[in-house]
Amino acid sequence: MNASTEALPVIVIGAGPIGLAAAARLIERNIEPLVLEAGPAAASAVRDWSHVRLFSTWSEVTDPAAEKLLAPTGWIKPDGATYPSGGDWVERYLQPLADALGDRVRYGATVTGVSRSGRDRIVDADRESQPFVVHLTGADGREERIFARAVIDASGTWSAPSPAGGSGLYALGEKGAAGRISYRVPDLKDPAVRARYAGKRTAVIGSGASAFTALAYLAGLAKAEDGAGTHATWILRRGISGSTFGGGAADQLPARGALGLAAKAAVDDGYADAVTGFRTDVFEKTGDGRLVLVAEDGRRLDPVDEVIVLTGFRPDLTFLDELRLALDERLQAPVELAPLIDPNQHSCGTVYPHGAAELAHPEKDVYLAGMKSYGRAPTFLAMTGYEQVRSIAAALAGDHEAAERVELTLPETGVCGGAGLFDQPEPAEEASGGCCATPATLTIGAPSAVGGGC
Repeated sequence: MNASTEALPVIVIGAGPIGLAAAARLIERNIEPLVLEAGPAAASAVRDWSHVRLFSTWSEVTDPAAEKLLAPTGWIKPDGATYPSGGDWVERYLQPLADALGDRVRYGATVTGVSRSGRDRIVDADRESQPFVVHLTGADGREERIFARAVIDASGTWSAPSPAGGSGLYALGEKGAAGRISYRVPDLKDPAVRARYAGKRTAVIGSGASAFTALAYLAGLAKAEDGAGTHATWILRRGISGSTFGGGAADQLPARGALGLAAKAAVDDGYADAVTGFRTDVFEKTGDGRLVLVAEDGRRLDPVDEVIVLTGFRPDLTFLDELRLALDERLQAPVELAPLIDPNQHSCGTVYPHGAAELAHPEKDVYLAGMKSYGRAPTFLAMTGYEQVRSIAAALAGDHEAAERVELTLPETGVCGGAGLFDQPEPAEEASGGCCATPATLTIGAPSAVGGGC
């Protein structure tokens, strides 16, 4: 990289928790960031689940470099032992942090492509000496390009929820039934949303923390005066064992354990029925507009009024197509990171701390960070992302010792699930409860009730 390239900013894609922390870490290293956010305000994705409470405390969802940046503004650090909602996180930390960054954050800026200037992905000649070029579209539709010395993509996966189909594709009829399907945890405090589910039969597809949230919410609605007749059908692609609902009181994140217990209570108390080993293949409409779900094995469920699909998220890689990325063929995560987060092998508590070295690609100075770096793996925690960007900023500053010094202790997981291939019986030791081999949907983008996704 030549001197003129070093004078360019580092482009950070996404003004969510990890993108804003990346900017704070870069400033700490005297590197100028420019954060591009597609939404009209900071943390647009978090705002979409502002009604959900995280299962991490405040002490685990703020970044030290960000706190230093906020201190001169008069910011008051929340009580570290309490649990914020998504809305609290935005109002009391993320938006103030974006405000402190000032003009370093641009809103309404949708990134449409990233490449090396004058070099498509085929060209080798003089590649690494060229700056990156980032194409974006503004809120007014105007196209623009910005040159950068490095790119950190922290855009998350919230915009790309996985479909209901057991094959990973949309089930037949799923798109045509879009008016009765949601891919988000419902905000039952919103009168319109509450009316949509009150007194109705709702299918909840998924086995992670977001599905637990929906079950707990719907059970709460069923107990309310305006919710008589509300009932859920919980659809799991695998069976139910002692570990299905997580670690309960043994979980090192107590709110996360409470979430699993709340979902179990919804089933035990009769507010939800569980259907196991069901891989959705077809959505059929009845004469009155309700939906019948049909499995790959031909089983048909009773008609439901609504469907909530919570089968995980996947990364949008389309705008990175001209970059040379090394991604695992299964998880779509960096190849060096993938074995460390593989949900077939690891729980959230056994993910090895990692940084710039594991996040690097053949395209030098490009990093996927935060939930985006985990691809389809559902094991991400906010504190993991903060450590990632600390290491990345050190690497970009040339401080390789600091970049390699990754120190992070993660709490042991209790909630297990996700949307992968879980047809095989679980080992006997897992059935006794506690931490299991397939981790929960512990994502910023896929929050959970009583405790959210971080």
